[in-house]
Amino acid sequence: MEKITKDTIIGNILDVAPETAPAFLAIGMHCLGCPSARSETIEQACEVHGVDVEQLLEKINSMIGA
Repeated sequence: MEKITKDTIIGNILDVAPETAPAFLAIGMHCLGCPSARSETIEQACEVHGVDVEQLLEKINSMIGA
């Protein structure tokens, strides 16, 4: 998978890299199967959950080896 950016859709990430789910759960995103959660971008999720988008991107990209 190519590098994840703030505009990447969460559902797309989970489809190809399900090992990233714990990173989303850690920020309080517990409904990863919900249509609204799966259609959010990384940036949107971070805004809702009060998380720094750059920190989450770094963590997710390190998990998938991008």
